[in-house]
Amino acid sequence: MAVDASSGREGTTISQINVTPLVDVMLVLLVIFMVTAPIIQQGVQVNLPQTQSSAIPGTEEHLVITVAKNGNIYLNDNVMSLGELGVKLRAIKKLQADKQVYLRADQDVRYGVVMKTIAEIKQAGIEKLGMVTRPPSEER
Repeated sequence: MAVDASSGREGTTISQINVTPLVDVMLVLLVIFMVTAPIIQQGVQVNLPQTQSSAIPGTEEHLVITVAKNGNIYLNDNVMSLGELGVKLRAIKKLQADKQVYLRADQDVRYGVVMKTIAEIKQAGIEKLGMVTRPPSEER
């Protein structure tokens, strides 16, 4: 506790909050988050096709299926075969009947691979399927 020497009475305390330690802690946290944020962003690199569309609203966790350029299929960054994808989607469908799935496919992937993936999604009972694209102005 600090003692106020300017008043005539001796031994009185100052009832003000010292914010300097709080500012120091906040600056350290800011630096930590700035350094770790680029590291956290990870995933499968996909060259998405360009289209004119608006962003998808919502705050729930999305179920994203990615078809990479080499033909690998990912379910939220977990690589799996087409058969395993169907099994996982059926299990998810049992838990959440109205779950929406988003498909990210590299623009250089063969059309047949994308169509087989879409067919597997539909056979699993998923009715809501969104296609992920990037705006025309966005760089790769």
